[in-house]
Amino acid sequence: MKTIQGPALFLAQFAGEDAPFNSWDAITKWAADCGYKGVQVPSWDARLFDLEAAAESKDYCDTFKGEAADNGVEVTELSTHLQGQLVAVHPAYDTAFDGFADPSVQGNPQARQAWAVDQVKKAISASANMGIKNHATFSGALAWPYVYPWPQRPAGLIESAFDELANRWRPILDHADANDVNICYEIHPGEDLHDGATFEMFLERVNGHARCNMLYDPSHYVLQCMDYLDNIDIYKDRIKMFHVKDAEFNPTGRQGVYSGYQPWVDRAGRFRSLGDGQVDFAAIFSKMAANDFDGWAVVEWECCLKHPEDGAREGAQFVADHIIRVTERAFDDFADGGTDEAANRKMLGIG
Repeated sequence: MKTIQGPALFLAQFAGEDAPFNSWDAITKWAADCGYKGVQVPSWDARLFDLEAAAESKDYCDTFKGEAADNGVEVTELSTHLQGQLVAVHPAYDTAFDGFADPSVQGNPQARQAWAVDQVKKAISASANMGIKNHATFSGALAWPYVYPWPQRPAGLIESAFDELANRWRPILDHADANDVNICYEIHPGEDLHDGATFEMFLERVNGHARCNMLYDPSHYVLQCMDYLDNIDIYKDRIKMFHVKDAEFNPTGRQGVYSGYQPWVDRAGRFRSLGDGQVDFAAIFSKMAANDFDGWAVVEWECCLKHPEDGAREGAQFVADHIIRVTERAFDDFADGGTDEAANRKMLGIG
């Protein structure tokens, strides 16, 4: 068995205009002070990271990692959640997602999609330059507007959507393979890859590509009323990344999974700071240890109630308390009688 690494923190929810969140040096010092050993980097945030330079220059990557190490944290992974989202966008979401793109391609879906593919490929190259094996992203979505089967879906509609999604991602997966990097899709509502069934539909269309893997985040399964523990066992060979995020689902006579367009505070399903929700993290960390997951336990902090800085500090301690340092020997070794094949046969009455 292997011991999970951590705690680490996804910086996307914390990067901002004010110190210490507006520079790589300051935010890594802050993260270390909170108790984190690693940070996951949003590749789109130029206040922290230069993606173009990282994709082209190993010297830049060595300096970037070195500054983090000097401040007490490792770079765990890079993320292209926002760029990956733009690899596949249904026209209904063009306006909403346009802000994720560089201004030069906004308002031009075809150019935006090409830009997004290039961005993800560059982040994979940057990961390779840093010696990082796993990369976090979203799949994007073409079929999401049709997630509820009303009106009745035309035959072949969903199949065509997943065929196209696979076609768009296959060259990126091949680029990842050439760079010895796993692409880990965060399984997330709003994406075409939003549960195990849709992940399998995609995986089949990329011919079981070795670089097509999962980012496991139990909060998204709680809000879909899925068995998030069974999911670990089903997909243990594909789960390469782990977001530690809490959630709660409290349905009422007025709302359930869809939550009636209510704001986050009033939704039946909502994300919570670690320890404040319903996720059984003791069971999750036990399964991860039993399944030899040796990646990072990365806090993705999202909560509609608690202050983020309090959530970050509490989250570091929460993860540290849940990581299981795996045993190197059986707990009952003290009772080992010391046997051999002859003794075994004698005990069975066949010696």
